[in-house]
Amino acid sequence: MHMTEDAAGSDEFDLFGGEYEPSPVPRIRDQVALFQATDGTQGNTLEDRPVVILTTIGARSGKVRKNPIMRIEDNGIYVAVASAGGAPENPSWYGNLIAHPDVLVQDGRAVLHLRARELFGAEKQRWWPVAEHFWPHYPEYRQRAAGREIPLILLEPIAR
Repeated sequence: MHMTEDAAGSDEFDLFGGEYEPSPVPRIRDQVALFQATDGTQGNTLEDRPVVILTTIGARSGKVRKNPIMRIEDNGIYVAVASAGGAPENPSWYGNLIAHPDVLVQDGRAVLHLRARELFGAEKQRWWPVAEHFWPHYPEYRQRAAGREIPLILLEPIAR
């Protein structure tokens, strides 16, 4: 994994130097490994749509966790949609973002240090069409979630 110039030597990235615990889900674990081994040239899609690797710190374990998420980006701001395919519960990485909002996003070779901020109300409604442009299954997932409000999280550059 290549760090951006900004990341190299930054103490903020020490947070991500801890023990990495791969996903127990083989599909996720294998996709992350392939993506990172090839600097994002392989393992970089889901249904022919681009993904990025989201690196979080485990809310309970404190270990480094990595998950492929849809690449939803607008002017340097990424959006993480905690859809879990419309499952009744949020994906585990959502709890990690809430507990530890500083994250890394690997988009191809670039690794970006970003800060997570959950969206609510009108701001959330403004971002849904952006997310749906990148992944058209979100309306179906929202229906399938039946009662669970799917979180949208902005992953924004950290002001220096």
